[in-house]
Amino acid sequence: MTSRERFHATYHYGELDHVFLGGHGCYKSTIARWHREGLPVAEHYQTYFGFDRAGSIPLNPGYSEDLDAVWPRPKTRIVERGPETQIVENELGGTYREWWDRDIGMSQWIKFPVRDRESWERFKGWLNPDQPSRYPEYWDDLVRCYKGRDYPLGIRAGSFYGWIRDWVGMENLALWYYDCPDLVHDMVDYVADFIIKWTDRALNDIPDIDFATIWEDMCMKTGPLISPRLFREFHLDALKRVTKVFHGAGIQLIMLDSDGKIDELIPLWMEGGVDQVNPLEAASGCDPIRYRKKFGRQLRMSGAIDKRKLRDGMKKKEIEEEVMRYADLVKEGGFVPSVDHGVPPDVPFDNFKYYIDLIHEISGVT
Repeated sequence: MTSRERFHATYHYGELDHVFLGGHGCYKSTIARWHREGLPVAEHYQTYFGFDRAGSIPLNPGYSEDLDAVWPRPKTRIVERGPETQIVENELGGTYREWWDRDIGMSQWIKFPVRDRESWERFKGWLNPDQPSRYPEYWDDLVRCYKGRDYPLGIRAGSFYGWIRDWVGMENLALWYYDCPDLVHDMVDYVADFIIKWTDRALNDIPDIDFATIWEDMCMKTGPLISPRLFREFHLDALKRVTKVFHGAGIQLIMLDSDGKIDELIPLWMEGGVDQVNPLEAASGCDPIRYRKKFGRQLRMSGAIDKRKLRDGMKKKEIEEEVMRYADLVKEGGFVPSVDHGVPPDVPFDNFKYYIDLIHEISGVT
């Protein structure tokens, strides 16, 4: 089977040779360590470990210093530089602290770029979905290359909470739901319009896209950052509007990525048109076995493998117990096991290789 055939057979409970093997994102420092420990430098690690190929249409989301969708990149200046971090100010009026000496870490906002309606109106100047550079320069050539492909192809479908939270700040947004609800509704509606306009050309030019990805990261270890009631009131209609467009374009799987304990929001996401959730963070108690019992086969999933079980000092028995507990669910289908986030540099090469061997075993790879 091709990777594309295997992808659809896995997520639609069809006959297959083995379960689709999703790739694993790794930090640069992780790969550097593995090269020192035996990973061939001359070979792509995804190929070395036997992962299936999957592609993503390279539309320009405008990612810049935790400001998704913002484009062009705002001008910045360093206000202060310390031994490990620096404080940066951008022309949007935002100020943040960032690491400059490592590849793992998140920016810490000191002053968010969207602070009120006036700053929101100014901010929208960076949210133009019709900018030519939102698409690759040689778009027609790329479209031609996608025809007859043997791997699944995805497209980004934006974010309905996560983007706004990053623009405004989590605590500020939590207050805005009550203090200025009209502004929040305006922002959510604008985001939905942006996503639909931004992706329209791709949906029309490539009629056989296989999946779409939504990024939210709207939960913490114990539950959601927003109540189900507020999600229904402010975000659900926008989600439905966008997923209707994507499903109408023939996309069969809309996947939503959120860290944290997602249990309370899964029903709303499914109501909104989401078909698959990931990465099922183990540290937050996410359990695909429990989700299958509660939500049935309609909910597809990926992730769930606790990356902490692969770190330095873990024994093979502990790794085996973590992987094999999902063997029956993998065989049933609709679930692709993978590490529940990017693989950090405290995971040694031998542990990861043993883990992949176990994944191959329960997935039917011969």
